[in-house]
Parts: sequence; structure tokens; C-alpha cells
Amino acid sequence: MVILSNAIFHLISTFLKVLIAPLNWGLGHATRCIPIVRALEQLGAEVILASDGAAMYLLRAEFPHLEVVEIPSYRIKYGSPNMVLNIGKQLPWIIYAIRTEQWAIERLVTEKGITHIISDNRYGCFSKRAKSVLITHQLHVMVPSKPLEWLANRIIRSAIRKFDTVWAPDLPGQYNLAGTLAHPPLSDPPVAYVGLLSRMRPGECEHDYDVAIVLSGPEPQRTILEQRLLEQAITLPYKFIIIQGRPKRKHHHYVADNVEVVSYLTSDDLNEVLLASKAIVCRSGYSSIMDLAVLGKKALLIPTPGQTEQEYLADRLSEAGLFVTQRQDQLNLEEGLKQVENTKGFNPELYSPDYFRETLQSWITT
Repeated sequence: MVILSNAIFHLISTFLKVLIAPLNWGLGHATRCIPIVRALEQLGAEVILASDGAAMYLLRAEFPHLEVVEIPSYRIKYGSPNMVLNIGKQLPWIIYAIRTEQWAIERLVTEKGITHIISDNRYGCFSKRAKSVLITHQLHVMVPSKPLEWLANRIIRSAIRKFDTVWAPDLPGQYNLAGTLAHPPLSDPPVAYVGLLSRMRPGECEHDYDVAIVLSGPEPQRTILEQRLLEQAITLPYKFIIIQGRPKRKHHHYVADNVEVVSYLTSDDLNEVLLASKAIVCRSGYSSIMDLAVLGKKALLIPTPGQTEQEYLADRLSEAGLFVTQRQDQLNLEEGLKQVENTKGFNPELYSPDYFRETLQSWITT
């Protein structure tokens, strides 16, 4: 009976055309879609990818055999440490981009015969002619101004209702990672907690590096952080590898005897490097947090200036003794790495990277 059920399941999957569209805001939205793409391919579904910018280049590097379509860009930049000012100035373009991507998605549904859509934080990637799911951990947006926070969350809940289903990449209960961000006091709309979405896999290996620095996030803050970390790393008695998070470029070099720099690593190579590193330095973006939880690694977290979500996550997890956090303008790499030694990190036994598969299988067959 089980064999028959599996055969029927795979037969159903072969008729599916699934469009996966992650937001191009740093690389985290694209990287956490990678395990979903892999799972869908294993199930026999046809997968088409859609994004823009660095996220699009990452998807092409990870899945050279799949079709990757460019869709309208949100063009979000973090020129100021004031998140409200950043988003406020760019809001008219963001609204326009959401509308144009909705038009683009409708064309793709018609031209490609799309049956299912998985959107990671792209609010225009849905269609009434395809089953549409939104992946987001930002069910409650944090803004310094309470009136603006109330308004922002009303707008987000209105946008979320256009999707058939909402998946939060987190666990329910006491072992959740996102706190209030993904577990707001309101239950509208209903949310399925699908578990962590990480391309990493836990394991053991010898430590080839003392520290792996993983860079990500919007410009110009990504470059500013890279420069500050590099200036300090070359003076310290540690062996570093810096992964720049630039999938469009391809280079690998040493800037000092103790500092190795690589523009980009595919998921499998990055997994190996992180396992081979004693400590990690990275942004406190949610996708990075999920990777750290799955790997059980200790880390120094540096929030993107003005990004209240990352500041909240970094502070919440450092107060729990899991990680160390420093602000970018007060960065002291040597002191931070010393403090990291006294942290505990996550217990990877609590965070299976395959928890989401049951929800995925149920969604595509019902």
C-alpha cells in the first residue's frame, strides 16, 4: 500500500510546474529556497526559478540546469541607518515593482503553464490561476515609531491575504528562532510553521579555519562591513576565510597570509567551509540564523545598520547566551571572537533541516 501511495504521489508530481520566486534583498531569501527546490526535484516536479540581481545569479549558480527568469526588481538600498527613511523614500518604487511583478507572474502562468507558486517575500508573486504560497518570517514588522509600525503591519496583513497559504520558516513553541517577528499576538491570517529552511547540513570535520566571515545584505552596507572586518582580520593571529556573497563575480585570492577571500561558494562548498571553521562572523539575517541553528555553530552577529529586524534577532539571541552581537560602528573583531568562545550556540539536534518536507508534500498534492 505504501509503494502504491508513493507511486501515485510521484505521478502527481510529474504534472506540476512550480515557480519559485525569492526576493532579491541580500541573498538569504534565495538561499532558503534552495532546499525547497531540491525537494521538489526529488519529487519529480518541474521547477522554474524567478528573481533579479544577486539572488538571480545565485540561483543560476546553484541550479544551472533549471530555467531562471528575471522579474522586476525592488531595487532596495540601505544608504541610511534610518530604516523608516530608507523604505519611505523608496516606497513608491516598491509599490510599482510589486504591481509590475504581478503582471510578470500572470504572463509566466500563461506562457509556462505554472500550477504552483512559492514566493519568498515577494508580495506580487501570486495568481488566482495557480496555488500560491508566501514564505515569510516577517509576520510582525518592527518599526521605531509605534503608529508607523501599526500601519506597516496592517499593510502587510492585507498583502498576505492575497496568497492561498502562508509558511513561516520557524518552529512553534519554545524552540522558535524568530520570536515576535514570526509569532505575533494576532492570528490573522492563519500561518503554517514549516520548520527551518536551510541549505546547510550538520556534520563533523577538522577545523581548517579559525573564523569564517560570511558577508551578505544590501549595499553599500555589505561593502562597508567587509572593509572594516578585513582591516581588523589581517592584524589578528587567526586564520580567516571571507566569503563575499557576490555570486556574479568569480575570484579567489589571499589578501594576507592569514586571510583568504572568495567571492562566492555554492551551497555544498559553503557547508564544508562552515563545518571546518571554529567560529562564524555574519549578519543577523534570519536565513543566517537558521543556518547557524542547523549547524550548531558559535557566531559573532553584526546587524545591518538600521534594519530593526536584524537588531532584534541579534539582541534576543545574545541575551539568551547563544551568540555575541556587536554594532557595525563599534566593531571590535578581536574582542568579539574572544567572547564567542564563552557562548553555547544552538543545539542542532533540535533543528532538523527536513521538517518542511511534510508540509511541502501535502501542499502540492491537495
